Amino acid sequence: MKKILIIGIGAGDPDYMTVQAINALNRADVFFVMDKGAVKEKLVALRKQIIERFVTHDHYRIAEATSPERRRDDGDYTSAVDELNRDKQRIFEHLIADEMREGECGAFLVWGDPSLYDSTIRIVEAIAHGGQHAFDYEVIPGISSVQALAARHRVPLNLIGRSVEITNGRGIANGFPDNVDSVVVMLDSQNTYRKLVDEDLDIYWGAYVGTPDEILISGKLRDVADDIERVRAEARRTHGWIMDTYLLRRPA
Repeated sequence: MKKILIIGIGAGDPDYMTVQAINALNRADVFFVMDKGAVKEKLVALRKQIIERFVTHDHYRIAEATSPERRRDDGDYTSAVDELNRDKQRIFEHLIADEMREGECGAFLVWGDPSLYDSTIRIVEAIAHGGQHAFDYEVIPGISSVQALAARHRVPLNLIGRSVEITNGRGIANGFPDNVDSVVVMLDSQNTYRKLVDEDLDIYWGAYVGTPDEILISGKLRDVADDIERVRAEARRTHGWIMDTYLLRRPA
C-alpha cells in the first residue's frame, strides 16, 4: 500500500525542523512540491533546501505541480476556499496516482504546522475517504508561525490562567473578541488591526518570521499601527507577497 506523510516543516528557518520531521523526510521516496508562481519561488526553494540538507539517501525524487489560486472576485470566502480545495484535491489525486508506485512513500511538506490554517490534512482525508486511491497517511507536526512569533518577540502567548484565541482578520473585524486577553491573528490581508487602534492593546507583529527577510515590530497598537502598515506595504512590494502574523493583547 502507498503511504502519504504530511510533514510540518516549520515557519521558515530550517533549524525549526524537528527530529520527527527529519526522520519522516528520510522515509519518503517522492516529495510533492506545489509551485505558487515566481513571486513565491522562495517557498519552493526553501522546501528543496530542506530536502537537500536533511535527507541522507539519494533515491528520492521531487514531483512538482502548479498550485491553483483562490478566486477573489465576489467576496464569498467560504465558497472560494471550498472551490480551491476541490481544485487542489484533483491535483493531489493525480500526484498520488501517477507519481507514486505501489509500496512507495510520498510526502507533502507543509509550511508551519499542518493543523493550523492549512487544508492539506482535509484534502488528503477526503481522497482517502473517497475510496478510489488506496493509501495510508500520517501527520507530523511542525513549529508554526504562531510559536515562532512568540519566541522571536520573547513573549508567552497567554497570560497566566487566561485563554488565547487564534483567528484570522475576519475574526477581529467587528472588535476584539470577548473573554480573552490575547488574540493571535493570521491571514489578515486588510490590516484589520487598524480597526482596534482606539483600544488599549499591545501588538507583537512579524512578517517572514524565521527567514532571512524577517521583520518584527512591537509596541502599543495606537503607536505602531502606521509603522506596521507602511513596512508591510513596502515588504509586499519588495517580495511580491507577504506572510505575517501578529499577537494582540490587553495589558495585564
